[in-house]
Amino acid sequence: MRSFRITIMLKPGVLDAPGQAVERGLGALGYQVGQVRVGKVIELILPDGERATADEMCARFLANPLIETWAIEEIVQGATQ
Repeated sequence: MRSFRITIMLKPGVLDAPGQAVERGLGALGYQVGQVRVGKVIELILPDGERATADEMCARFLANPLIETWAIEEIVQGATQ
C-alpha cells in the first residue's frame, strides 16, 4: 500500500472567491500579501499503490477537470514535512 497527497487548485483565470476573501481578510489585519489561491488537499492510501489510480480518481471524481488542476505526490512514510 502507498499513500498519496493530492493538491487540487482552480485553474488560472477561474474566479477564486475564497482566495479573494482570505486576501481581503489578511489585508484587514495589516498583512500585505499578493494573490491568494485557496485549494484542497486530499490524502489517501491505495491498496494497489498505483499513482495512475489516484490520477483517474481525480479526473473522474475528486476534481472538476474543466476548472481545476491537480498534483499528486507520494507520501514517504517516516518523512517529516
